[in-house]
Amino acid sequence: MQTAPQPIVATWLKGRLPFFYGWVILACLCCCGFARQGPAVATLSIFVEPMTSEFGWSRTALSGAVSLGGILAALTSPLIGPLLDRQGSRMMLCVAVLLTGASTMLLSGIESILGFYLLFCIARMNFAGPFDIGIYGAVNSWFLARRAIVNAIIGLAQMVSLVLMPLIAHVAMRAHGWRGGWLAVGSTVLIIGLLPAWLVLVRRPEDLGLLPDGGPPSPKPSDGAAGPPVAVAEPHFSRAQALRTPAFWLLSLYTVAVFPVQAGISLHQAPHTLESGLSQSVAASVVSTFSLAAALAGLGFGLLARRVGLRPLLALSGAALGTSAVLMLGIASAWQAYLAACSFGAGIGGIMTLLPLAWADYFGRASFGAIRGVALSLQVTAQAAGPLLSGLLRDLSGSYVLSLTTFAVFSFFSALIALLVRPPRAPGSR
Repeated sequence: MQTAPQPIVATWLKGRLPFFYGWVILACLCCCGFARQGPAVATLSIFVEPMTSEFGWSRTALSGAVSLGGILAALTSPLIGPLLDRQGSRMMLCVAVLLTGASTMLLSGIESILGFYLLFCIARMNFAGPFDIGIYGAVNSWFLARRAIVNAIIGLAQMVSLVLMPLIAHVAMRAHGWRGGWLAVGSTVLIIGLLPAWLVLVRRPEDLGLLPDGGPPSPKPSDGAAGPPVAVAEPHFSRAQALRTPAFWLLSLYTVAVFPVQAGISLHQAPHTLESGLSQSVAASVVSTFSLAAALAGLGFGLLARRVGLRPLLALSGAALGTSAVLMLGIASAWQAYLAACSFGAGIGGIMTLLPLAWADYFGRASFGAIRGVALSLQVTAQAAGPLLSGLLRDLSGSYVLSLTTFAVFSFFSALIALLVRPPRAPGSR
């Protein structure tokens, strides 16, 4: 397999650090995960009211940019997945950070819906495709035994960003309007994400003569030549083999059920809070509350994953999403909005931590990019449908009651699907 050139900084650091280089990789991926949230629907939700008010756009029109960006990611993800397996995440994440930072900054200058679609779709395509495959492909290559907790840490970094990005945008908007908000978001993406990815990312530990989780290198053979690292035993599925397993399609069905809820509620929770009679400040803090709850819940799910198992925790995450949708139907005060946000955040934290872990645990890391690329095309299509469905039902009915009811049904259905998932049998076994 062809190996991409290693960054000089990584090669220099590897022999001088008193700890496993994978922790440097993890810190770098946390920075990339933080930068990823610039075009997140929770961030965009802060811009919905001022932008639709200024330009007269409908909620459906604005939501369509999220959906179209997701569709573009769905088309490209199966193509870039195998690239990850061959070359690693470094160049993929560097390009994703650059394009996302530049496009969100340029959103500050738009004057038409066409300009908004062009720029936001670029950012959203990177969010849903290259960022996801690059971040989780790298972290699951560097860690096996510690995979649950490091996935939780990655999720924590992304949720912290979802707490801070809307607040960064909100503070900038108070001083400089929504255009200043986009400049602040784009600048944050570039400052935090670019240099770490460029300087330290390495495809997998074997490329530096290491083993996953920092295990000792293999002993030298009798002739004194250094032998290659020996990887810990793990599943080894090709993409074709994975597609023939029930586990792949049940995980995919779970994905298709939960991600319209994730994206649809994330984008429209702030406008729904405002329409419930609460203030702009409460709406902004509700977004941050769900993000904080997701960060804490993701960490908790990561700690419990090996003890409790993936299936019941995935089911619990789906049930938490359904509960949040039901709670949002009855919002009449700030404390009810915060309670719904906490339940929504708990579900999101579980999904974001557990699903990447399930794909890696069930199918291994050798073809993770190729397998994840196919699954991700289904995920981002579902994410694309959520905001569009929510905006359309709101515009048709005049409220979010119908969309929230639909999302509650999707969520509780996903909880049932999660209980049916079983780890796939190793290729060739009967």
